[in-house]
Amino acid sequence: MLDRLFFPLIATLAIALVALAAVWPQGLGDRSPGPFGHEPVQRTAKAQAAMKRETEASEQKLRAAREAVADMQARALSPTK
Repeated sequence: MLDRLFFPLIATLAIALVALAAVWPQGLGDRSPGPFGHEPVQRTAKAQAAMKRETEASEQKLRAAREAVADMQARALSPTK
C-alpha cells in the first residue's frame, strides 16, 4: 500500500476513534472526565436503597427455603404417627 494513502487513512481512523471514545456511553463504572461524565446510576442513593431491598428480600427467601427444607428433612427422619 502506498504511504500517501496509508498514513492519512490511519490518521483519519485515529481521529475517528478518539471522537467515538469522547461520546461513547459511559456505562455503570467510574465517572467519565469533563463534560461527558455523569454520576453512575449504581452510586445514587435511590439505586443503593433499591439494591439493598432486593438483597434483603433475596436473603429472606433463601432463609425461608432453607428452613422449609430442614423442616421437611426433620419430618422425613422422625415421622410422628
